[in-house]
Amino acid sequence: MLALCAALILCGCGKPPPAPEPVRAVKVMTVGAVAGGGALEFSAEVRPQLETRLGFRVAGKLQQRQAELGQRVKAGQLLAQLDPQDYQLSAEAARAQVAAATTQRDLAAADYRRFATLRDQNFISGAELERRESSLKAAQAQLDQAQAQLLTQSNQAAYTRLTAPAAGVITAIEAEPGQVLSAGAPVLRLAQDGPRDAVFAVPEDKLASMRVGMSVAVRAWADTRSVNGSVREVAASADPVTRTYLVKVGLPANAPFALGATVSVVPAAPATVTAPVIRLPLSALRQEGQGSAVWLLDPASMTVKSQPVQLGAADGNEVVVISGLSAGMQVVASGVHVLSPGQKVSLYTAAR
Repeated sequence: MLALCAALILCGCGKPPPAPEPVRAVKVMTVGAVAGGGALEFSAEVRPQLETRLGFRVAGKLQQRQAELGQRVKAGQLLAQLDPQDYQLSAEAARAQVAAATTQRDLAAADYRRFATLRDQNFISGAELERRESSLKAAQAQLDQAQAQLLTQSNQAAYTRLTAPAAGVITAIEAEPGQVLSAGAPVLRLAQDGPRDAVFAVPEDKLASMRVGMSVAVRAWADTRSVNGSVREVAASADPVTRTYLVKVGLPANAPFALGATVSVVPAAPATVTAPVIRLPLSALRQEGQGSAVWLLDPASMTVKSQPVQLGAADGNEVVVISGLSAGMQVVASGVHVLSPGQKVSLYTAAR
């Protein structure tokens, strides 16, 4: 009896058997080869064909800025103004120099006329008259110089007012009142009224499909409005940071897209169809060692095993598989990071 009781106690204190691993529901897709080509579509931004950085032609302290971001302005409208006091004083000084030079010129002219009369009466020599004539020419030259200086100073004073060269919309503010600016420093950015472009970036492998003059369809993201445009410009060199090429599509004058709107650009000509390839969603991939892998489903045992794959180019939310898979294989499409080799799974069915 004592031995039986001891055996029962030992059995009760033993560890319970481990719980079976849960069967996870997974989404599965059957791999199939599809045509490598397809319709290209790019996301673009509507920009003006002519956008100008406006700045003062002279240096000074920004006194007022009448224009605001997003404001529509007319040609000749005052946008900003520098403190004009120093330039006004310089113009007054130049005006005084013109008055002094005018007096000297008039005095030299009267002196020349008197000596010319004396020369006609043979009271003086011809050399003396020539000296008076030279003095008159020098006085006239000083007057011309003073007048040019006055015109320059007057222009400098006028340059303290920044006006719109054309009608348009203010798209950026780059200086605030109180800031001391150098000549040519940007103050505002003006998108001039007129033609608009849809601007987007193209990777190098798609650059060959873009040609100047080709027709494209441009449609808005927010609604179904669509217009036809044509490629106006293709960048000759890649952006040093993104390594993509900028493409500009000219939009018709009646295009309903607002400045800065996001649109989709679809080339009218279909893309070239290449050899069939296998595509997988990015959610089906996982990192394994130094490469990528997917989970293959064994329908007989309903378990998964890891399968290394070699990837090619990405296309949106999909990636091309170069090797490792063949048509007809079943691949787990989502939830790949919670699985382990040999784990039992079930097929996911959406709840009704």
